[in-house]
Amino acid sequence: MNRYLGLDLGSKTVGVAISESGIIASTLTTIRFKENDYQDAGLQVISLILSLKIDTVVLGLPKHMNNDLGIRGEISVKFKEILEKENPVKVILWDERLSTATARKAMIEGSQRRNTQKQKKDELAAVVILQNYLDYKGARP
Repeated sequence: MNRYLGLDLGSKTVGVAISESGIIASTLTTIRFKENDYQDAGLQVISLILSLKIDTVVLGLPKHMNNDLGIRGEISVKFKEILEKENPVKVILWDERLSTATARKAMIEGSQRRNTQKQKKDELAAVVILQNYLDYKGARP
């Protein structure tokens, strides 16, 4: 059975989701690092990958609505390289457009306080990214 990790990479945090079943994604944690220190973020994620015996990482790839990659998208591509360089894990870049907005909307509808929303938005965005991938993968024959 494959174990999956979903990642929502920001400039100071990485939201992390997990799926041990390959069917349902759930929140795991938020990794914090010094602004734009993606080497440190990568080391922390690699530590999680190894300790949890993760087979596949699904990393959010921010794209513009016209499908172009911007600076944030290029950072995700480089982060993928950091993860793969130190680790034999499979890393999949997954279109994350609107994942944070979807996560925020779910929290607002669930009457989450603003402070909780701020703390959990990265983890929930990671859940949205990973769940979208799992749904897509499950729908394919």
